[in-house]
Amino acid sequence: CVLHCWSLFVLLLMCLDLHTLVESAPICAHGHTGCHSPTLSDLFDRVIQHSARMHGLSSDLHSDFEQYFLPSRNQIGRINRKCHTAYILTPNGKENAQRLAREELTEVILKLLAAWRDPLSQFHRSMARHEDFTSISGNKALEMSDMVHQLKNGVEKVAEKMQLLGMISNSLMSLSSTEALAPHSASSEARSMSDYELLYCFRRDSNKVQNYLKILKCRIVAEHGC
Repeated sequence: CVLHCWSLFVLLLMCLDLHTLVESAPICAHGHTGCHSPTLSDLFDRVIQHSARMHGLSSDLHSDFEQYFLPSRNQIGRINRKCHTAYILTPNGKENAQRLAREELTEVILKLLAAWRDPLSQFHRSMARHEDFTSISGNKALEMSDMVHQLKNGVEKVAEKMQLLGMISNSLMSLSSTEALAPHSASSEARSMSDYELLYCFRRDSNKVQNYLKILKCRIVAEHGC
């Protein structure tokens, strides 16, 4: 029994070491020693998983907000749901998204993400006024704001990889600045939105981003056909 237990212990240590090596292996763009270069499929998987977590978080926070601030369903029905991202022309439905050029679909994703950076930061600050709610969901608001920034950076890496592989043109390079992606007027419109409207709109847009990324992957990575 002692020998058997010792063998299991050694095997466990080996598995832990392997897991540590895999998790900590640095990612390099040019495949230097000790590095591995992620494939385009890997990069897509990462941003899609991140977008799924972000949308899930937005849904959770939207639900928390409803329960805390809007206990009456009649109140919810009177909310004006005009989103500040309405100026961004987005494809309606999967078929229209599939017909959009790769560059255009990538541009739509980046525009949506850029348009939410400042409004979510403002939302997190405004939540500080509600101490009871912040103690429950304040971390979610901060995490959501951080996730938008991280996801935008991740999608930009995907776009760079696609450009490097010749799958899309370099026209997206001119859209790298927040000013080009999100007009200043959008920020002032977002500030006039109620917190509940903002959460409703972000939940809707985060779902769009997640779906567009899945469609883009299907079109770009041949082995994962739609």
